[in-house]
Amino acid sequence: MFFTYLRRELRRRRKAALVVASGLALGIALVIVVNSVSSGMSKAQDKVLESLYGLGTDMTVTKAAEPAASSSERPRFQFDAQADGEDEEQSTDRVMVQGFQTLSSSTVTEVGSQSGVSDAVGGLSLQVIKVSGQFTRGQFQQDQSGGGQQGGPGGGGTGQPQGEVRGGGADFDVNNYSVYGADVTKPALGPLTSSKITSGRTFKSTETNAKVVVADTSYAKEKKLKVGSTVTVKGTKFKVIGIATPDSGDAAANLYIPLKQAQTLADAKNKVTTIYVKATDSQRIDSVKSAIQKNISGTTVTTSADLADTVSGSLSTASSLATSVGKWLSIAVLVAAFLVAGLLTSSAVSRRVREFGTLKALGWKSGRVTRQVVGEAIVNGLLGGALGIAVGLAGAYAVTAISPTLEAQLGGGGGGGTGGGFGGGPMRQTASSTLDVALTAPVSLTTVALAVGLAVAGGLIAGAFGGWRASRLRPADALRRVE
Repeated sequence: MFFTYLRRELRRRRKAALVVASGLALGIALVIVVNSVSSGMSKAQDKVLESLYGLGTDMTVTKAAEPAASSSERPRFQFDAQADGEDEEQSTDRVMVQGFQTLSSSTVTEVGSQSGVSDAVGGLSLQVIKVSGQFTRGQFQQDQSGGGQQGGPGGGGTGQPQGEVRGGGADFDVNNYSVYGADVTKPALGPLTSSKITSGRTFKSTETNAKVVVADTSYAKEKKLKVGSTVTVKGTKFKVIGIATPDSGDAAANLYIPLKQAQTLADAKNKVTTIYVKATDSQRIDSVKSAIQKNISGTTVTTSADLADTVSGSLSTASSLATSVGKWLSIAVLVAAFLVAGLLTSSAVSRRVREFGTLKALGWKSGRVTRQVVGEAIVNGLLGGALGIAVGLAGAYAVTAISPTLEAQLGGGGGGGTGGGFGGGPMRQTASSTLDVALTAPVSLTTVALAVGLAVAGGLIAGAFGGWRASRLRPADALRRVE
């Protein structure tokens, strides 16, 4: 009897049911779109952070560089004097630790022993400035005027040929690139993990002191490097064994070499600039950060949450809008939809006074009438939920299909020298860079479950309004309306 009456009443009041369902559908669809876009923003930001941090890294430990105190710390280049008539090309490299003050390699072990740390690995960030070119001798040209050429007493001459040196000079090229010393025994941590080897291979765990190098794809293209090529850094020749392509953003460095080789080039034995840390549990990141800062003085610990603050641009703006304006807009629309559904249901009950009064006169109790009204409202809520889920999924699919491009500006993170790394990472080519990220709007099962819950909640709220109104009706109210 309940379902028969329910089906008949919903069929009779299709327009009213559609109005209530449409209001709920609008709010639910907006919630789905906002949640899915927010999830897409989070994924886009994670992608950006991976390009800065490296996969599997929860935090980095660094030590801010001290200001240069003397001119001896500035880059200096010396060239050999050339013999007469020689114009040979000369070159010299200056390898400098970049961005941060060095830490002892023992600090890596100390960090790894902290409670909540799953693994820790050190890396050394270097900047290489290569100056190459040649001096060209000028040509002495004698003055042809003949004046002042005669020597001797009273002649007023100098006794030396008069003229000037013309031509000559120097033509030197400055090449600035970054090198990162990676611990090849722990390939699962560090910035190289955010790149994919697209040609050749990566390091072997046994190549701790081998003269091998992995080149970033952009740098390899610029310098026409390929697997098997040779790269010379400060007189040491390295064989290119692989070409790495970043999964997103810019590469952490132009060249990657084994850590021991980097320490040798920079005369920084047993030194690192960055320690990459992986926590045992993502919920313990804050406590691990506090423990490291407390137990290892003078260090700066940067987490992904800290690093996210350096991301600006349209990605940051859109993320703020989605999480703040979008959230409150969704709540406002839902509240309005629930109230409208409740008021419409209550109004519909008021128009059915004669019907419900008659049913009570025929023996229906107030509870039965209330259940009937609540049942109709829940069905309307479920109908609105289904419609809202469909519209929300269509909206999320449209966002993913269009994939609007957002701009993420990365910069200002970390401490230390010019062009320092972001959030403790190795040096970039510039102090800041821009990354374009395609926005998607993935819809999770949790979001769909939330939509279903909101549909049921909307139906219950509307049913509560209508049920309360129906429970107050009396048979005498119906009789007064009989003409």
